[in-house]
Amino acid sequence: MKIVAVGDSLTAGLGLPIDAAFPARMARALQAKGIAATIANAGVSGGTANGGLNRLAWSVPQGTDAVILELGANDMLRGVDPNVTKTALDKILEQLAGRHIPVLLAGMKASRNMGADYARAFDAVAADPKLNQADGMHPNPAGVDVIVKRMLPSVEELIARARKARGS
Repeated sequence: MKIVAVGDSLTAGLGLPIDAAFPARMARALQAKGIAATIANAGVSGGTANGGLNRLAWSVPQGTDAVILELGANDMLRGVDPNVTKTALDKILEQLAGRHIPVLLAGMKASRNMGADYARAFDAVAADPKLNQADGMHPNPAGVDVIVKRMLPSVEELIARARKARGS
């Protein structure tokens, strides 16, 4: 199973060794459950939804079975209109659907410092400082482990959809 994780610094693993980044940790969690999968890290620090759309064709090569899509945090930090972000994400999803590639869209929530209306549009949340690096925004290895644990059932479902789509 060939999976590509398309995202921003949260996917790329900013501030972490490559083997501590989300794609590597998720691949190990799948392997521990007996699921043979590789997860390519197509995370770009500072990446936005429009940036992900612009690089989608070369980020998701032929032969990709599934995509984990994690974009939107930098849009929020830059105050991009949520409708612009939604439009870019919709286009990414449409392009991948056209290629018959199942997608797991990872949600993200807005910071409260962007204002109540903006936060409502993105759905705000507070972060646990014990799970973040010193910048308060990027997960440390323990934080990545929590993300992996919480996302693992959804990634397993993504793999099941990908297997069904390719008839295996």
